[in-house]
Amino acid sequence: MKALNPDFAGLGTTIFTVMSALAVEHQAINLGQGFPDEDGPIAIREEAARVLIDGPNQYPPMMGLPALRQAVADHDRRFYGLDYDWTREVLVTSGATEALGAALLGILSPGDEVILFEPLYDCYLPIIRLAGAVPRLIRLQPPDWTIPMAELAAAFNARTRLILFNSPMNPTGKVFSAAELAAIAELALAHDTYVLCDEVYEHLVFSGHCHQPIATLPGMRERTVRIGSAGKTFSLTGWKVGYLSGPAAMIGVIAKVHQFLTFTTPPNLQAGVALGLGLGDDFYAGIAASLEAKRDRLTAGLRAVGFRTLPVAGSYFVTADIRGIGPDLPDDDYCQWLTRTVGVAAVPVSAFYGAAEAPRHLIRFCFCKRDEVLDAAIARLATGLKTAA
Repeated sequence: MKALNPDFAGLGTTIFTVMSALAVEHQAINLGQGFPDEDGPIAIREEAARVLIDGPNQYPPMMGLPALRQAVADHDRRFYGLDYDWTREVLVTSGATEALGAALLGILSPGDEVILFEPLYDCYLPIIRLAGAVPRLIRLQPPDWTIPMAELAAAFNARTRLILFNSPMNPTGKVFSAAELAAIAELALAHDTYVLCDEVYEHLVFSGHCHQPIATLPGMRERTVRIGSAGKTFSLTGWKVGYLSGPAAMIGVIAKVHQFLTFTTPPNLQAGVALGLGLGDDFYAGIAASLEAKRDRLTAGLRAVGFRTLPVAGSYFVTADIRGIGPDLPDDDYCQWLTRTVGVAAVPVSAFYGAAEAPRHLIRFCFCKRDEVLDAAIARLATGLKTAA
């Protein structure tokens, strides 16, 4: 029979699905997949439940419920001073992954080049290749995940259509600095390049760090689309509600792709998110403070059992260096061993690289779990690693 699409036929199951299934099989504590183990605010869930019962439950507008698009525009103005016209410059999608897919397929044409930073979220490369575009990978340098600026500048050329990056960043926990954003903006302007910024962890920033959308920099609003996620902001990852903000010319084309992907998103979930985006500053400060405490709890525990951990300025994740701790294995085999033998699931950071010769000594733990779950995981690690020594 004729071959299927080689870009997808050759792909394996995502590392998150693989490790979560292994965790279930071995009754391991799952610190691999990035989802909270407690649901988000009750007021948001009650609003979604009310609208589900009261209706309407028919197709909402393709661009998204007006109430949610207005709420996204109000949110962007409130937190960042970005002024978007909700009627033409905001689009609601069925999750941030669909937002990424619609944006990449809408912006890119075959042969275009896209600059990305690795390690990178695993859906970026398959979608870029589906669009017929060519990824150009810039490798960040641990432990601080610094950008090699000379390499970045050299990656731009006449075929560069887009730079895509994630801040705060999965899997590294990096928050791009003002100086890094300014350097990216300068290159994008000089080479007439669009920018797509995956900002799903925008409110999950710690230790005095500040998330700044690159769209706030001079000249960047006109060429930048930013992506947000209700799932991450409100600990409702199963709802799959995302949203994009950007110039009308870009959002209009992306919406044309969206209409043929999912067309729309459940109206009751949109209504709940609209309410959530209007919650007070105490809510947003509280979710960041809560996760920062969890980060500190897990980091301290990992260090106590012997791991070296890398800095984490935002997101759900902490990276640990496995060298000298337990068996001498590459990161993917180490995570399998950890799940099967110790009873704690993590994810190999090499899964987030698109190029050959990825680092094989780093693994990623998720800390958006209840304190007792984090403590139980550390207890298992302490026992299991001591036995393996």
